[in-house]
Amino acid sequence: MGRPAPVIIAGLMTGTSADALDVALVDLHLSDGRPDDLAMELLASREVPFADGLRADILRLLAPSDVPLSLVSSVDARLGEMCAGAVEELCASTGLTCDLVVSHGQTVRHDVADGRVSATLQLGQSAWIAERIGAPVLSDVRSRDVAAGGQGAPLVSILDHLLLAGTEEPTALLNLGGIANLTVVADRRETIAFDTGPANALIDLMASRLSEGRLDCDADGALAAQGTVDQDLLSHFLADPYYSRPAPKSTGKEQLNADYLDERLRAHPHVSGLDVMATLTALTARTVADTCRSHGVTAVVASGGGTRNPVLMDALRTELGEGVSLATTDEAFGLPEGAKEACLMALLGWLTWHGLPGTLPSATGASHATIAGRLSPGARPLQLPDPLPRSPRRLRVVGSAPAPGTGAGRDPASSPGAAPIPSPTSPTPQQET
Repeated sequence: MGRPAPVIIAGLMTGTSADALDVALVDLHLSDGRPDDLAMELLASREVPFADGLRADILRLLAPSDVPLSLVSSVDARLGEMCAGAVEELCASTGLTCDLVVSHGQTVRHDVADGRVSATLQLGQSAWIAERIGAPVLSDVRSRDVAAGGQGAPLVSILDHLLLAGTEEPTALLNLGGIANLTVVADRRETIAFDTGPANALIDLMASRLSEGRLDCDADGALAAQGTVDQDLLSHFLADPYYSRPAPKSTGKEQLNADYLDERLRAHPHVSGLDVMATLTALTARTVADTCRSHGVTAVVASGGGTRNPVLMDALRTELGEGVSLATTDEAFGLPEGAKEACLMALLGWLTWHGLPGTLPSATGASHATIAGRLSPGARPLQLPDPLPRSPRRLRVVGSAPAPGTGAGRDPASSPGAAPIPSPTSPTPQQET
């Protein structure tokens, strides 16, 4: 069996914050002389905001109320068209052509009852992408894990596991999107991953209320900085049984929505809006830090929109304490925090393309590892390469990650130095970037 050729994959991600589409062009190939190492180079990335009408309709689908089926089908088509346009424009601006597109789509349902996920639904019709781009498209990347008894989340655990392969001390990769999810990796331990609770979901909701709809997030933590944490309200939030439930577990806006927030605020009518914002920010920091302590984590590497909120990051740093380091993926791996999940989609595509599983049962709770997603043919008949006999054991970020919208990165030797994280037992990604 010959060595697989490098593949350029377009990864597309829309998160639980429902604010924008992240698109990345990623080169993935097995490393020369290191058959167990997969090299990943971020060639270009871009964040594409949703049009106001599309975002409003997505938020209607995420609200805890019935919606017409016509809205579901309309969003499915319009988001598919938007994804196709985003890939087309990024390829045109860079002069690159992608071999595969991987589209996560917008999660509009992730149904959990008694800790079990019964269904998950992402919109963003892949046929629009395949027709316009001409490349095959991988989509619906969560459902197979759910069918195998898993949570279908956090899918990022496979990327985190490979990035931190060989790390001796328990290290956490944290994503602060709408929901906070955490992957804990340590040598000689099974990798675990789960949603810790809200990151920005409740913060964004409160920001919209305080600004009468003018804001969709607490930019720079400006609102939280004006408030004071109300300890009684914080304790009420922390009493949610979700936080004491063992992993694997997942949550979403089906639980963490306006009704959830209002139910708790009604019991604390004296708390001002700015104090509520400060308390919600403290809730995210506390629940993440409590989880890190319970798993003996000594270092945290964060990504996602929450890393752009200095008030949240300061609160998290305080909650973690002096014994736990906190860095971003930009600092630790040269991987832009805003592009990480689009790169995850590219990785899942590479694994599926080569017949390899894209999930970790220890992280999702599935009965076995599964190959992710379903493939839509492009302009030509679908022809997959021969399956690889085994999965890579580690992932190396090569080249210096470009700023959003730019072309290829620099030579690996010019990459920035890594932030301190525990020493590994074997070469690690951050030493080799």
